[in-house]
Amino acid sequence: MIRIACPLLLALLCSLGPWPRNLVRGDDAGSDTARLPTVPAAVETDSATAKYPDAEPAPAPDTEKMLADLQKRLEHLEQGKVPASASSSSPARDIPTDRWNVRLGGHVQLDYINWAAADPAIGGNPGPQDYFEFRRLRLVADGVGYESCDFRLQMTLEPETVGESLGKATSPDVKDAYFSVNEIPGLGRFRIGNFFVPFGLEQVTNDTNNVFLERSIPTQGIFTADREVGVALYNSTDDQSISWTTGAFFDGINDTLKERIDDNQGLRLSGRLTWTPIFENDGSTVLHTGVGLLYTEDQDDSIRFRARPQIHEGPRLLDSGTLSADGFTVGNLELAAVMGSVTLQSEAYLATLNGGQPGSAGGWYAHASWFVTGEHRIYERFGQHGPQFGRNKPSRNLSVRSETLAPGAVELKSRYSTLLLDQFDRGAYHDVTTGVNWYWNDRTRLMFDWIHPVTSQDAVFGGVTADLLALRFDFNW
Repeated sequence: MIRIACPLLLALLCSLGPWPRNLVRGDDAGSDTARLPTVPAAVETDSATAKYPDAEPAPAPDTEKMLADLQKRLEHLEQGKVPASASSSSPARDIPTDRWNVRLGGHVQLDYINWAAADPAIGGNPGPQDYFEFRRLRLVADGVGYESCDFRLQMTLEPETVGESLGKATSPDVKDAYFSVNEIPGLGRFRIGNFFVPFGLEQVTNDTNNVFLERSIPTQGIFTADREVGVALYNSTDDQSISWTTGAFFDGINDTLKERIDDNQGLRLSGRLTWTPIFENDGSTVLHTGVGLLYTEDQDDSIRFRARPQIHEGPRLLDSGTLSADGFTVGNLELAAVMGSVTLQSEAYLATLNGGQPGSAGGWYAHASWFVTGEHRIYERFGQHGPQFGRNKPSRNLSVRSETLAPGAVELKSRYSTLLLDQFDRGAYHDVTTGVNWYWNDRTRLMFDWIHPVTSQDAVFGGVTADLLALRFDFNW
């Protein structure tokens, strides 16, 4: 119906005679706002021709071309297509052809961690102590422009990790600092700068969109790389059911300094291939699969795998110590399923040392979440970092007004994760985490995790257990 009505409406407007000039938004020559068709100018010229017979008539507007263009736009809208240079989790934004369209944002996370119970053998510096911190305190500027380009700059304001900086505040870290060119024929998206190494589903999903306070034990800082300086290519099939990504990066340049003066810069090479055979009902039914490979040529020929109990500060319960090797290679498998309000997600990793001390390490996690209020997790087939989970949105935002009383969204969650360093005689780590997230709106949530770690006898403090209660208030704009 809409395909028939809109062309008829346009043809009718073209026949109505002169339009008032104040309807034509032509005052701002630099404006990128879409303007009304220039048909009225032709109509006024026809009137002038009647008044002055010697004047040549103005050429008639190319109505067929205008209608064809309108028809094409309608088809794109009906198919729900979004420009590839804009994140599918964000509202549609104007993409200027001669300037940047810039948006400022920020991110605040307040954490309180309580060691409700800890084995007396657990030591370290700091040991099992309660703490409060601004887990993330960041300012962001991102933009789109010049037809197919985008950029993002994200800087931290929170101090560095206490265990790494001896409790002293350091200069702001550079997190995201990249530039992208989108829709390159045959290549897709090209990106250069500092950004997530494309490897692993949980790692490339932004922390504001992950389910738990921290990523699982085998993921961040263990088998997956964080943000690094490098280049990457992202691409997908037309229907976005299959995607592939590859990148090349320097190895482990410090987030604070963001420089390294050395003939040996180290190297990371990554590849990720995903297939989404099922994407139905506007994303409420999804099956995601993926495989990845990460090769690291270590900058100082020193490898170390170590982990805290799913929190940001505190003692590391598992530590391989320094392993002498030129580098390591990690293989990864991804699986996720969205089944209405229930989501399942899991990944497995296997790392093998290269050119030195032999051995391998492995780990995996699996978690389930359930929106008791009926929502579903948002899955992006080709998001900011390729296939990833996006920003969850309550069906009704939290409201305390009597006339619009609404609870927001409530999500229950549970996760099991493990890290195995047995081949290095360093033991194993297992934990169970369960909790609840309360979404006030799509940018504000309250999170609670109960964390129960268990280690084997070969671990840092022997076979120990603990219980931690973790609370986070998270908002961004």
